[in-house]
Amino acid sequence: MHRLLTMKRLTVLFFAIFAVMLGGMFAWQALVVAPGDRCEADGGWWDPETSVCARPISIAEVTGRPIGQSRAEASDLKNRELLAIEDRMAAAKAARDADADRQRAALAAQ
Repeated sequence: MHRLLTMKRLTVLFFAIFAVMLGGMFAWQALVVAPGDRCEADGGWWDPETSVCARPISIAEVTGRPIGQSRAEASDLKNRELLAIEDRMAAAKAARDADADRQRAALAAQ
């Protein structure tokens, strides 16, 4: 009688399924788990849903204000800088207007 599942065929089938599952486990480790571990080891934040390794950034990098300076102090400093720029622009406009008036007076005197 000819049997379909002999001991030799069952052994080959078992080892083939075992090899496929072992390969799947290594692929899962290399493609899903390892990137997250590498990201966290480098100090990043791993998002498994999008597979993105995000890097933490400092507020000082975003706002440009030094560490330890409060928001109010930084705002006050920027306002003072803006006032100084406005004063320089007003002085330049006044000098330009005075020069134009001088030139008009010189042309009218001729």
